[in-house]
Amino acid sequence: MHSKDQICHEDYRITADWLLSQTQHRPKVAIICGSGLGMLADALKCQDSFKYSDIPGFPQSTVKGHAGRLVFGELKGKTCVCMQGRFHMYEGHSLCKVTFPVRVFKLLGVETLIVTNAAGSLADSYNCGDIMIIRDHINFPGLAGLNPLNGPNDDKFGPRFPPMSGVYDKSLRKMAFDICKSMGVSQYVQEGVYCMVGGPNFESIAEARLLHKLGVDAVGMSTAPEVLVASHCGMRVFGLSLITNKVVKSYEDNESVNHEAVLEVSKMRSETLQALVTELINRMDINNNTA
Repeated sequence: MHSKDQICHEDYRITADWLLSQTQHRPKVAIICGSGLGMLADALKCQDSFKYSDIPGFPQSTVKGHAGRLVFGELKGKTCVCMQGRFHMYEGHSLCKVTFPVRVFKLLGVETLIVTNAAGSLADSYNCGDIMIIRDHINFPGLAGLNPLNGPNDDKFGPRFPPMSGVYDKSLRKMAFDICKSMGVSQYVQEGVYCMVGGPNFESIAEARLLHKLGVDAVGMSTAPEVLVASHCGMRVFGLSLITNKVVKSYEDNESVNHEAVLEVSKMRSETLQALVTELINRMDINNNTA
């Protein structure tokens, strides 16, 4: 990562201060919505909404299914902020820009980050429409040296060498499983390993076979950088993947994936995901603060 890509602490502070001056909400939970999953923000009550283009320092989302709005509001009486649309490395953003909102959230007072994404399944037992609770991840760009923490460490956010073991909060994962049982949807809820690849192309068959051998259950083009930065900041993290397609692993298989099909599956499971995240936040031990 080149020095020109670095973002200083003051840049994050300017954005955070602007948002704090525009809303009375003081969120403790942040939600990042994946492709076609922006409906999570629609459940927020007493909303304050801002277009990314109006927020100082914010990147712009260019992908279909990502609305490009930051929404503050209340969910079951808990104050939240929700990104309707995330940023991706394949859009041309540096990883500092991809993860820019996470550090802003930290300065807003956020303590827990919930990440959602649309992903393709590599696990043979998964089906389209399944919901995977993320147990762990493989960050392929990170292994290749593309890491949002590259460059001088900002000690105000976290340590130089943050651990990544146990980054997805075990208690929140267990809580989510309990909620799914009570909702009667546990038959299509999984727990597994998510892998981030760079995109924007979907995986070749040889790549899919490699990831499968490595123990990857679902693959996508996001999430790991935001989770890495959130963990570096000391936030609790919970992650969900909506399985929108089965990744082709056979040369005899004539099927292929497209982004429109991904969005269609996201729409199909939208109510279930919204209910799960809503109840998860409802059960969290959060002390609300207002300005």
